[in-house]
Amino acid sequence: MRILRNYFIKEFIAPLFLALGVLTFVMILGNLIKIAEMVINKGVDIYSVSKLFIFMIPYLLTYTLPIAALTAVLLSLGRLSSDNEIIAIKASGINIFRLIVPLLIVGTMLSLLLVVFNDRVIPYAHFASRRTLMEVGVKNPTAALEPGVFINSFEKYVLFVYRIEDNKLYNVRIYEPHEGKPTRTIVAKRGEFIAIPEKSMIKLKLIDGTADEPDPENLTNFYKLNFKTYFISLNLAKAQKSDNIDKKPKDMTIKELLAEAKSLKQKDIDPTPLITEIHAKVSMAFSCLTFILLGSSLAIITRRREKSINFGFTFMIVGIYYILFITAETLSVRGLINPAIGMWLPNIILGALGIILTFRLCVS
Repeated sequence: MRILRNYFIKEFIAPLFLALGVLTFVMILGNLIKIAEMVINKGVDIYSVSKLFIFMIPYLLTYTLPIAALTAVLLSLGRLSSDNEIIAIKASGINIFRLIVPLLIVGTMLSLLLVVFNDRVIPYAHFASRRTLMEVGVKNPTAALEPGVFINSFEKYVLFVYRIEDNKLYNVRIYEPHEGKPTRTIVAKRGEFIAIPEKSMIKLKLIDGTADEPDPENLTNFYKLNFKTYFISLNLAKAQKSDNIDKKPKDMTIKELLAEAKSLKQKDIDPTPLITEIHAKVSMAFSCLTFILLGSSLAIITRRREKSINFGFTFMIVGIYYILFITAETLSVRGLINPAIGMWLPNIILGALGIILTFRLCVS
């Protein structure tokens, strides 16, 4: 019996590491284009890009490890089943569930590892990545900008740029909102960033445009000023300090999320999004166990050793899981369903299906 258990685990481990390596590499390749663009087109230094690349890998493992576990169990048990080894084991009077248990234990260990990973490593990587982007923005502002979207990274100002080429901006709109007063607007045909890293400051040079200037007699009114050249100073010294960068929910550990939720609740603010994030971290980690439970029974029942078929099952199961996960997350954030229930629904549904199939497999 011990030999069979070790055999099952050995058959599972090799495809697990192979699938994990391949999936992570493929996802990294998808981001290499953006990284190469930052180096080649936007002139970001290799050191900053390397840091962003390293901080990206832990986030990818959150997704690739569960998918790799599912792929490995489908490939390994699918081969054993198609070669009639499972039938031979059952014919010898051994309950197949006793051989699946070691895989479920491995799945539980991987899930617990991901819980710690999602709670400690991922928030740190997210936060460090944002801090690095802030540093990149000081040295090379256009590298941190994206055309066609509102950019609120700068204190006091909201930017919208239609086109960015190298360090040149085209069709620039700048909004300076004031509470209780009209929003000041500056429009320019062209613009250019002048970085001053030693002072943690950026100067934005605007060319050919109009600016709303406050009326000295009535500060709530503006008059239009046409300009050929206009400068705006963006001081990032305060924002660049890590202590002053506000943490987003994905940058927080579970302990920090609980503390923030408690603080919001005391202010009569609904902390549901933070509670949802807590359950999302843990629930996604336990997708490893769910995938192994469902995948092991499915692989034995279907008895297919073809890699293409097993990859097809992987894509189908993963697709269903993440559709359910995203739907549950949306409903939970909006308060339409309790996060403690909603974020666990994908695991409950697919896990229940895995239990049913495993039961049928063991009694047949």
